Amino acid sequence: MNNVVLIGRLARDPELSYTANTQTAKCVFTIAVDRPRRQGEDQGADFIRITVWGRQAETCDRYLSKGRQVAVMGRIQTGSYKNREGVTVYTTDVVADRVEFLGGGNGEGRRDAFANRDTFTGREPSFGSASQDTGFSAPAEPLAGFDDMPDSFQAAEDDIPF
Repeated sequence: MNNVVLIGRLARDPELSYTANTQTAKCVFTIAVDRPRRQGEDQGADFIRITVWGRQAETCDRYLSKGRQVAVMGRIQTGSYKNREGVTVYTTDVVADRVEFLGGGNGEGRRDAFANRDTFTGREPSFGSASQDTGFSAPAEPLAGFDDMPDSFQAAEDDIPF
């Protein structure tokens, strides 16, 4: 099984390109993922390159910017190439199946979805719910604690019939 789930912040703005033959969108960006920290050690991070394809790639390019927090689900893909000096360089990337926008980022990015209002409605762009079509969902809102929930959401004491 080759499955990866990461949460991190973009280290720089995404780069969008299109394949020559099929004109399929490809977006590449790097996220910084915090390493577990032991007491007395400085916080470290791993910088992981993410590749997204198709409509998700175009959406990432449009709405993501440096500093924005994202969750990425995908798979690890390794590869290699020869650089100009003829030395083999090995690569490890995550090919994303799904990208979810989490925090609001640094608030200064030109692509920040919440700074760009729809010119027709004057409302913020809607990402809708998570779907197979786009793979995106609306930014996560903090969940209310169980004590703050209305009575209709409290756990029932009855047995569940299944």
